[in-house]
Amino acid sequence: MSFTLSIETNFSPQEVTEAIRSALEHEKHVARYKIKRYSSICREFETKFGFSSAELQIKLETSCENKESSFFDWYAAKRELDHWNKRLEILSGISF
Repeated sequence: MSFTLSIETNFSPQEVTEAIRSALEHEKHVARYKIKRYSSICREFETKFGFSSAELQIKLETSCENKESSFFDWYAAKRELDHWNKRLEILSGISF
């Protein structure tokens, strides 16, 4: 996929490119941090419940039994982990 970026500014193309590259690198750094954090949270829940995240997701979505609030805390962390993994994959595919 490719796209065109139109920027109206008096700055040089080199300055604009560097600003965009820096912003993308910062966003990748944030994504890596979030992935590390949400992975840690998911591992804590996996240990607590004795199931992998995939098994917990199936259990949460298919079972009506005893859904304690920590199941929902895990689910929120897992959704964020998936979101940031996808975002990092997108950002990592951008090149100049």
